Amino acid sequence: MSLLSLRRLEKHYGRQVVLERMNADVEEGEFISIVGASGCGKTTFLNMMLGIEPPSRGELLLDGRPIPQEPGEDRGVVFQRYSVFPHLSALENVMLGGEFSQARWLGRTWGARRRAIAVEARAMLQQVGLEHAADKYPHQLSGGMQQRLALAQALTKKPRILLLDEPFGALDPGIRREMHQLITDLWRRHRLTIFMITHDLREGFSLGSRLWVFDKVRHDAQAPDAWGASITYDIRLDRAPAGLEQRISASVYPPRHVA
Repeated sequence: MSLLSLRRLEKHYGRQVVLERMNADVEEGEFISIVGASGCGKTTFLNMMLGIEPPSRGELLLDGRPIPQEPGEDRGVVFQRYSVFPHLSALENVMLGGEFSQARWLGRTWGARRRAIAVEARAMLQQVGLEHAADKYPHQLSGGMQQRLALAQALTKKPRILLLDEPFGALDPGIRREMHQLITDLWRRHRLTIFMITHDLREGFSLGSRLWVFDKVRHDAQAPDAWGASITYDIRLDRAPAGLEQRISASVYPPRHVA
């Protein structure tokens, strides 16, 4: 059985169709990059995966059952904007998930429990290269370091699925290359299944094992919201033919004409 299955999945907002006719199977351990023009439903799909947006039609199945309609420990998420708590140190940010698991209402532990959670958090900080910054606060960290912290925070509960919404979009090219290597290492080390949104087609082709392209197949100039995007390309990156990146770029990101 596939880890995740999309069966004629659709998402509507009133009369606006955002996603339609989405069919796919994803095996555990795949790394899927998702590209497409702005507004084509990429983040909406991630929100459905996270459990904060319900499907309008069709099925989104995890282990053969409808995906839970609320966030859970089995799904970690990292956004483009650094989703860490500014009033907590790096170590405390990573400890937070463990503390809420142990003390749901207070989010705070003491004694041996707290020391054990701290040991695990420090090990996660080491994996993302932030062991030296454990006592620093987010405002004392660079953008790349803050994203490393967000990754550590997302992975602390050992999720099966990691959802990345343009996690490297705000970073300069040099830092992005470092983050590419880090996310690849974490994917392999933790045997994660990853869904990553990116606007950078080159990044989509270079990261992971599979590429999805979201685009509209049907158009109506008189009713632009009548049809939604679907998966128009589903590419195994180890089998991608030469020149495919250029063809997709031309069809999904056509050049803009300036008057």
